Amino acid sequence: MDVLKDLELRGLLNQVTDREGLDKKLKEERVVLYCGFDPTADSLHIGNLLMILTLRRFQMAGHIPLALVGGGTGLIGDPSGKANERTLNGPEIVQEWSQKIKNQLSRFLDFSSDIENPAQLVNNYDWLGSINVIEFLRDVGKNFTVNYMLAKDSVDSRIGSGISFTEFSYMILQGYDFLKLTELKNCSLQIGGSDQWGNITAGLELIGKTGDFRAFGATLKLVTKSDGTKFGKSESGAIWLDGTKTSSYQFYQFWLGTADNDVVRFLKYFTFLSLEEIDRLEQEVLAQPEKREAQKVLAAEVTKLVHGSEALESAINITAALFSGNIGELSRVEVEEAFKDVPSTTLESDDVLLIDLLVAVGAAPSKRQARTDIESGAVTVNGAKVTSLEANASELGRIGDAYLVIRRGKKNYFLVQFA
Repeated sequence: MDVLKDLELRGLLNQVTDREGLDKKLKEERVVLYCGFDPTADSLHIGNLLMILTLRRFQMAGHIPLALVGGGTGLIGDPSGKANERTLNGPEIVQEWSQKIKNQLSRFLDFSSDIENPAQLVNNYDWLGSINVIEFLRDVGKNFTVNYMLAKDSVDSRIGSGISFTEFSYMILQGYDFLKLTELKNCSLQIGGSDQWGNITAGLELIGKTGDFRAFGATLKLVTKSDGTKFGKSESGAIWLDGTKTSSYQFYQFWLGTADNDVVRFLKYFTFLSLEEIDRLEQEVLAQPEKREAQKVLAAEVTKLVHGSEALESAINITAALFSGNIGELSRVEVEEAFKDVPSTTLESDDVLLIDLLVAVGAAPSKRQARTDIESGAVTVNGAKVTSLEANASELGRIGDAYLVIRRGKKNYFLVQFA
């Protein structure tokens, strides 16, 4: 596979240092490349997913990807793309988050020792954690002029609002990472988002001044949405790769909701489908947009990549049950996943009238309104409409012997759990 050409055809490739030279190197030898992921939270999010999948594309093309966890740089904070100073986290927190991110990265890359190009995990704390500040300033810092650093977008954009010496120094640390990886792993390529161009070229500058090793840098375009809203955000916040923070159902729904104007581009970015198959799906979008076939494929492919086949099957099952109203067919685990973010109430006993239950969970402001809602057919329990004013929760049946899912109107859901 000509991986650079593939990235270009998918509309991903942004900037490359010495494109001709990198093309030649990738075709003639197995290249070691890296991308860094700073532990700024206890999970990666879909803003990181594009770079992870790009490492995977390089591995599929026969190259060796290094997934670098920034246990050292994570203690500092990258100013790139940030309007304000990051909050500095303590070493224990960063170490804990680094381990979680390592575990997540291992789901996407093949680390098997029985293949010719196994991926590797590295942590820059291994060399930054014991660095001597005097030696660092003499051997590394002397290679960067202040004028050179001020010209970088990541610094220049912060001059007006202010930037600390700590974050100002970040590009030198990242440049040192690249240098160390050339020495330790024979790494000759760094990839990143377009906001990392300044940091990547700083590393190339350092490598060029300290030896004759030939290295390259490449960036991908930042993912944007056609309507101008920020990619990777939902009504409930960031979309995480950790299933305990963003359930597989929520994850699936996020991709299912992709706009027609974005879906073909996202299929190229986030799936490993052939460009021919994506072209076919694009024709589906143009001919029958109401079927949302491309969105279904996108949601299925990415959910399977991130959460696995079983989680995808569950997400599809939940989606079908909610669409048809057959909530009673869901399992206990699926109910917990589907209604993770709806108002919930835990009761000791189910010996309670539905009228009182509606008030207790906040579905109705008063008993009078609860009666009106029940009589008008606006209330369903576990997918079944309830119109009797004498209905008791104990008679309505529980999902998984634990839950009642109450719906008032078309979209207002409430979850009741009995202890």
